[in-house]
Amino acid sequence: MTTATTDTRNKILATAEQLIYQHGIHATGMDLLVKTSGVARKSIYRYFATKDEVAAAALNARDLRWMAWFSSESNKSETPEARILKMFDVLKGWFESEGFRGCAFINTAGEIGDANDPIRLIAKLHKQKLFDYTLALCEQLLIEKPAALAKQLLILMDGAITVARVMGDFSAADSAKDVAKLLLERVLSLTPTE
Repeated sequence: MTTATTDTRNKILATAEQLIYQHGIHATGMDLLVKTSGVARKSIYRYFATKDEVAAAALNARDLRWMAWFSSESNKSETPEARILKMFDVLKGWFESEGFRGCAFINTAGEIGDANDPIRLIAKLHKQKLFDYTLALCEQLLIEKPAALAKQLLILMDGAITVARVMGDFSAADSAKDVAKLLLERVLSLTPTE
């Protein structure tokens, strides 16, 4: 791929991602993508056969970037317990950022009725990656049931994201962090020490 080809493809994906995040999948048509990106329809179709292909590629790119950012920020704390709690601080910073519109993957999954639709599967994969990252942190605690704790933490994170978006209550991250602290205290108190 030439530099110009890569640049054009990246411009299409960046614009599609922005539009999907701002307006949703259904409201982001090819006309809006052409107008906003400045890339001709024929050129877009050179890279992607359908609007759904553009949307899937844009969401995959967002997933990679978001997970890299989230884990990098959360990993700035030193201990597994501190990294788990840091996830909620990272979320709060995201909630307070300009243009926050909730989780692109929760939003997208809400628009797609078919659980086997490729776009819905991308949303599921994103949540699986977030669970896997959280599970890896929980496993570092050397507790008896790390997967159970990771599942509870994922529910807290997604709940905080949804409350922040729907209610405009960015302190939802703080409330979720308070519950996470209680969960951590409980599981750590049950872990035998040598």
